[in-house]
Amino acid sequence: MARAIEILGEVFEEWRAGRAQNHARRRLVLPTGAVLHSLAGACGRYFGTKVYATHPKHGAWFHVLLYDAGTARPLAFIEANLLGQIRTGAASGHATALLAPPDASVVAVIGSGFQAASQVEAMRCVRSIREVRVWSRDAAKRLQFAAEHNALATETAEQAIREADIVVTATSAKEPVFEADWLKSGAHINAMGSNQAAKRELPREALDRCSIIAVDSIEQSKLEAGDLLANGFDWADPRLVEIKDVTSRPATGGITLFKSNGLGLEDVAVAAWFYERYLEIS
Repeated sequence: MARAIEILGEVFEEWRAGRAQNHARRRLVLPTGAVLHSLAGACGRYFGTKVYATHPKHGAWFHVLLYDAGTARPLAFIEANLLGQIRTGAASGHATALLAPPDASVVAVIGSGFQAASQVEAMRCVRSIREVRVWSRDAAKRLQFAAEHNALATETAEQAIREADIVVTATSAKEPVFEADWLKSGAHINAMGSNQAAKRELPREALDRCSIIAVDSIEQSKLEAGDLLANGFDWADPRLVEIKDVTSRPATGGITLFKSNGLGLEDVAVAAWFYERYLEIS
């Protein structure tokens, strides 16, 4: 995870300098409920695409196809369930390193699925975390998550969020999972559970309290960031910035938000590192 966070910092610098490309996710939706998702990116010696298929009743299957940027020669076909989990956590880790208070030590996690696990790991990589609180609707799952990740399971979402320095939302919710007045002044939010236009984890009032609203891609956010779209966000808002263009926490302080959708460029960057390590040991 620590290296994945560094990799994303490096690739965002390349993107900011115009030496990397990202292609926003597209979806093919079938009447059966199955969906084909694809997103792509290019940086340095590599380019590629992540393709995954999902079905609400039958699961999800993720793969990255990696190619040589100079010759277009195919290099690897990588099963990417775990890779996607790591890069999603790493994106939040990178944003947290930039935007969270330097002394942040208490994390609230709303959600207890496999994505929540890598979010906690990433927070511990970039800040000295003394307490992790978790809440999710399923009491058994949140207790299991707490036991596995040295966290405190709370009875309510409010108990988790009150006075937390970092708030992570990693849910499949369609409507907000907390209230804005629970947020501590100066807190940092990583909202990564929703990447569909009609689904949101954040209330509009939380956006109103933010001093900066960072996204991984404005282009992609206009297609699928439900936390912004479903809340009637104004895309001309001067608080909006892509995370690649953020170099430090705003001097104005206030609540900061990273709205993560997940980028093909991130997948390619982490897959390329994995591919090079595989060559070293094979």
